[in-house]
Amino acid sequence: MTRDLQPVPKQTSTGPLCIVIADNPETTDGLHAYLSGAGVPTRTSRRLRDADALCAHADALVLFPDEYELGEVDANLRALRHAHPRLLMLLVTALPQRVRPACEPAAGSVAPLVLPRPAFGWRLLDAIRAHQQRAP
Repeated sequence: MTRDLQPVPKQTSTGPLCIVIADNPETTDGLHAYLSGAGVPTRTSRRLRDADALCAHADALVLFPDEYELGEVDANLRALRHAHPRLLMLLVTALPQRVRPACEPAAGSVAPLVLPRPAFGWRLLDAIRAHQQRAP
């Protein structure tokens, strides 16, 4: 994934907080560097169980659900949508059918955006910025 990241000009302004959760440290490190360099403050974790606490003040979550057990992913996605209805969830997966049940429409909750793996950093950045522009 990190090999496909395009350079972006450094920005000094603070943008929306993004959480990146992936079991692969190369993925978390690469996205952290890319998004932070583009002006999107980013925090990372390799533990899915950290998602609720990390997302308390976040605007977006980039999650790689294929790297975690299906039941844990489903339970966490549903809980996050309930607890943080305005959180943009970007789910990068090679198996979208795995996350489909947790992505069903829910009143008052932003629908997760499922992206095919591999997803490029610029695509994630565009989605985060578009979501921030739509926010009240």
